[in-house]
Amino acid sequence: MSRLIRRYLRAHGYGSRIEKKRREPEAESLVVIDSHCHIAGPEFAADLDAVVSRAREAGLVGALVILAADDEPEVQQSSEVSRRWPGVRFSIGVHPHAAGKFEMDPETAAHAVQRVIDRQPLTRAVGEIGLDYHYDFSPREVQQEVFRQQIRLARRIGRPVVIHTREAEEDTFRILDEERARDVGGVFHCFTGDREMARRGLDMGFHLSLAGIVTFPRALELKEVARVCPLDRLLVETDSPFLAPVPHRGSRNEPAHVRRVVEVIADLRGTTAEAVASATRENFERLFVP
Repeated sequence: MSRLIRRYLRAHGYGSRIEKKRREPEAESLVVIDSHCHIAGPEFAADLDAVVSRAREAGLVGALVILAADDEPEVQQSSEVSRRWPGVRFSIGVHPHAAGKFEMDPETAAHAVQRVIDRQPLTRAVGEIGLDYHYDFSPREVQQEVFRQQIRLARRIGRPVVIHTREAEEDTFRILDEERARDVGGVFHCFTGDREMARRGLDMGFHLSLAGIVTFPRALELKEVARVCPLDRLLVETDSPFLAPVPHRGSRNEPAHVRRVVEVIADLRGTTAEAVASATRENFERLFVP
């Protein structure tokens, strides 16, 4: 727009509209952290640079990348991820789906995690760990013991835990309590429970991390959790490449989409996206001490 046209419009009372449009969208000012993603996996190997570029354009300054201690290619890829995106940090664990690999001696799961932590100096947490009774890819008793061993490791090294729980709420809370996980704290990743489960997690001193599911129209209970969770205990994530939010649902998820999670939570809480982004970023930095 030329200076002459600008002067004409201002002279006729349109100047404030021009300035407002120029200062618009709040989204450009968001500074966000994705608290849980899997971008060291094979799904991102071919276009990692583009994924990181889109994340930065979306306002992301970092992410917590989850590594499976039993997946050597993923562990090796972590150095490439951190080289291309220095803002990332890592969490390392044995997922409950893989617990069966350690059935003969569950304590060796913790040893495997420790070895990877020793190789990756940017490790900030142990996880994702926990229980998954939906698929039961590993025997439940093995899942439980592998879970216990990793909580004990987290307590020994003073790192928070990243919890995966699906259809295993009672056993998850029982083991967290028995193993004194509150001593290190952590987060229930991709939280999908109701208000009562949220209360139990918060009472243990844990954070709740909400993913793209909160954008799904039928996720009514989760939307209520998003409204009532204390802002200083809230995190946001993508769980990339899974669970892309609306309107990206059905496609590969990636860290850039976490801003949509922030926007939806802000709408649900009646606040600004900037307020949610700022609080969740501060929570992340406090919990994982980047």
